[in-house]
Amino acid sequence: MINLGMVISILIVLLILLTIYLGIKIVPQSKVFVVERFGKYFRTLNAGLNIIIPYLDTVAHRVDILERQLASQKISVITKDNVEVELETSVFYRVVDASKSVYRIADINLALQTETSSVVRSAAGKLELDQLQSSRDAMNSEIAKSLSPSAEVWGIEITRTSITDVIIDEATKEAQRQQLNAERTRRATVAEAEGQKQSIELKAEADFYKAKKEAEAVKVAADAEAYSVEIKAQADAKQTSLLAKAISEKGQPAIDFEISKRQVEAIGQLTASSNTKTLVLPSEISGIFSAANAFLESMPKTKK
Repeated sequence: MINLGMVISILIVLLILLTIYLGIKIVPQSKVFVVERFGKYFRTLNAGLNIIIPYLDTVAHRVDILERQLASQKISVITKDNVEVELETSVFYRVVDASKSVYRIADINLALQTETSSVVRSAAGKLELDQLQSSRDAMNSEIAKSLSPSAEVWGIEITRTSITDVIIDEATKEAQRQQLNAERTRRATVAEAEGQKQSIELKAEADFYKAKKEAEAVKVAADAEAYSVEIKAQADAKQTSLLAKAISEKGQPAIDFEISKRQVEAIGQLTASSNTKTLVLPSEISGIFSAANAFLESMPKTKK
């Protein structure tokens, strides 16, 4: 017959082991446990080894804190220019406050889908179709920002949102193609006009540059001629001054010499002409050289 004391001892040991088992909770890294005491939220157990009071505290919820992806949904929206399109949207979130996520909302996914639809329609209604297709990043940021207040109440954090596709019907696509072709034609026309304008501008600049250089060349030639005339005038003035001085000092011989020199220069020009075949000189030509020789003999030796 089994001893009653031994049975009681065994039961006590089993109760102690069960109490220890119920009091020790090991929480995985990817989860948190929500503990209730007498049916009311008491505390949240984080990853690792945790101890609770058995029979008083119970783990009511095991909440996954990994980032989750809400099922992709297609949302029908009307743009600012009254075009109806469908936006395929994905939302990513994670639980940051487990108690709020289990006590303030019954179905987080359904609530997020409803809230996302409202936010996406509001954001898309502010943009035209062309802007909608090119402003996905701005819309994603606006959607995440608009969802954040509700997400905070539900104990979750919106990590990112993504508009994965813009679905357009065939009629709208055909209208876009026509618009695109018209835009390409316009750009080609503008490019051709710009090219012609640049060509005209370059030709005008070239003509202006040519005229400027020709004017500069005329100015340089005029300056050179003026300088030549000035030098010649200075030489003539100096020659006249010297002649006047010679005449004042030598009198008639100087006059005769100057006349003889001019006659000799004239004869030289006649002989240099290509049209001159026969040159007849007067007999008085010897007198010209005699007068010049007499004048030179009368000048001091240092001035010859």
